[in-house]
Amino acid sequence: MAKRMIIMLVLVGVVLGGIFGFEAFRAKMIKQFLAGFGKESQTVAAVTAGMQEWQPQLKAVASFRAVNGADLSLEVSGIVDQIEFKSGDEVKAGTPLLTLRADDDVAKLHSLEAVAELARITYERDQKQFKVEAVSQQTLDSDAANLKNDLALAEQQRAIVAKKTVKAPFDGRLGIRQVDVGQYLNAGTTIVTLQALDPIFVDFTLPQQAFSQLKLGQKVTAQVDSYPGQSFDGELIAVDPKVDASTRNLQIRAAFKNPDRKLLPGMFATALIDTGAPEDFVTLPQSAITYNAFGSTVFLVEQKGKDDKGQALLQVRQTFVTTGDTRGDQVAVLKGVKQGDQVVTAGQVKLRNGSPVVVNNSVMPTADANPSIKDQ
Repeated sequence: MAKRMIIMLVLVGVVLGGIFGFEAFRAKMIKQFLAGFGKESQTVAAVTAGMQEWQPQLKAVASFRAVNGADLSLEVSGIVDQIEFKSGDEVKAGTPLLTLRADDDVAKLHSLEAVAELARITYERDQKQFKVEAVSQQTLDSDAANLKNDLALAEQQRAIVAKKTVKAPFDGRLGIRQVDVGQYLNAGTTIVTLQALDPIFVDFTLPQQAFSQLKLGQKVTAQVDSYPGQSFDGELIAVDPKVDASTRNLQIRAAFKNPDRKLLPGMFATALIDTGAPEDFVTLPQSAITYNAFGSTVFLVEQKGKDDKGQALLQVRQTFVTTGDTRGDQVAVLKGVKQGDQVVTAGQVKLRNGSPVVVNNSVMPTADANPSIKDQ
């Protein structure tokens, strides 16, 4: 029993020794990383940290969709007889767009209407005769039933004829025509798309944590790659009353006025929602931040006296920072850098803590909060 106890104590000692040994090794590596090596001056680019006012925002990937949009097709098959629109036309609700050949159906409709008219005449004549007791009640009832049946058959045929014509179900812009005169169409074949473009919806999702920051009527801004540097303003009109159980996200919808038809259904967009009051942050170019497994760091440029010629002697000090939101090429620094600090933005790979440096800002990394792609 004593022997087993000794073995267990030895094992526990080995495990604890490994844990403390790893922590000591990790601390040593961090200290070594921050230690300076070499005294040769390195050329770097640097920027002075400044304060910027940033509006807190919720940001999401979004997609435009039409308030009303449909791919128009026919319920019945047939041969295209007339096409009454051009690709890209603006049409009103009820505008006829396409008609199938319907000669046989129209002729049958006329026949059924004639039968229904005869049934009506017979019924009215028998009504007069019934008043003078020339026909029985049974005959009159039979005439009434025949009239209703013949009228129903005519109405049914009229509906069949109506199905041979496609009309615009709402106001909108037509897409590209997909069929030609004389072509045989199966039921359900797409003829053309019709999209209502003004107003237009934007759909996107946000994490459930954002729910408390949302309210109907809130301003929503959309940015589209097709229009660099331009923003479109809309308002939040709906929040899904349930959270998606698989993603824990909320479905959001905003409406945008689109009188010039710049925005089209299916377009990719970035949706931004302003929340709260603007805040001041120390901001730096993202290139100034070095991201490591044990934390994010920057190199601060500090003056350490002057040389024989009176020139300032500069060296860098590596320090940990806490970063916040990003805007384009910029990042907010919450801790570790103060306004006015000079921070290295290029050349960090050759630096160590305490390395002497020479600042040369002839080539600077971009630091735009709203960068855009430019053709060159």
